Amino acid sequence: MIGPSASPGNAARGQLLQWAAVLLFFALVPLGRRSFFITMANEVLIMGLFAMAFNLLYGVTGMLSFGQAAYYGAGGYTVGLLLTKGVLPYSVALPLAPVVGAALALLLGPLCIRLSGVYFTMLTLAFAELVWGVVFKWYGFTGGDNGIQGIPVPAWFHHQLHYYYFTLAIVVAAVAVLRRIVESPFGAVLQSIRENPERTAFLGIRVRRYQLAAMVISGAFSGLAGGLFAGFHRSIGPDMLHWTKSGEVILMSILGGVSSFFGPLVGAGVILFIEDMIGKYTEFWEIWIGGIMLAIVVFFPRGVIGTLYEWTHRKRSRERDGNATAHP
Repeated sequence: MIGPSASPGNAARGQLLQWAAVLLFFALVPLGRRSFFITMANEVLIMGLFAMAFNLLYGVTGMLSFGQAAYYGAGGYTVGLLLTKGVLPYSVALPLAPVVGAALALLLGPLCIRLSGVYFTMLTLAFAELVWGVVFKWYGFTGGDNGIQGIPVPAWFHHQLHYYYFTLAIVVAAVAVLRRIVESPFGAVLQSIRENPERTAFLGIRVRRYQLAAMVISGAFSGLAGGLFAGFHRSIGPDMLHWTKSGEVILMSILGGVSSFFGPLVGAGVILFIEDMIGKYTEFWEIWIGGIMLAIVVFFPRGVIGTLYEWTHRKRSRERDGNATAHP
């Protein structure tokens, strides 16, 4: 995605190593046979997918949206409502989650992309809060502030490992599609819009159409993450759609590095792990987490992965300069 320049061969090897490291890590998690690690890894996969879907808007297209939770919650409620009311089986309900997320983004997107910058951000926040308010108050359909409990899933998913590997397979496939989108000519246009939308429009590219497409794609993957969450926890609530959930995923992306493809996934892992570990030992865990986040932002200004890329690039540059000096 975005990062230090490299030769095609080195870039291909780097991407292959990234994929291998991520797959190996999540594939080996269950070997510990500890429920905590499997549960944590499942949470990281779901929230990581959500964060990567958001980063398609922010890191790639340059659009800061506080409305991602609306699509995430829409996907979760789609699965929850269809299963609890016995309308459709899980095999059909889950694929509908990204469809509903994309449809909601397609409905709200044309209104949001009329503005840019902070005005776009505030408009996405306003629409997300509107959706949250409807879900929070519609007791007869969504359960209101009680949400939906006891979502029925297939018996095969009652085994923790089964649902974990199912989630892993879905997330890997989704991430592969996202990667393909980012590296396609379409993704190159989105990055051009991020750098300079006026210049991109001057080239004859319909910027708003591409921005809307990015919102719809991001909404679809956010909805898929919400659907996986509903099946994993077997319960959903209106907090899924609250703006704080959008803020959480924004923090994950920035912490991991919006300039790297897997940065949001790493950020999700760091935040969820810190929250769980510190929350066990103190009731003031928010203060500790805030301090840790501040330190990470100060010492890793481009995010964890982005800063590591930068350090590696500088080291290689010094080595090349040294070799050039030694062998003029």
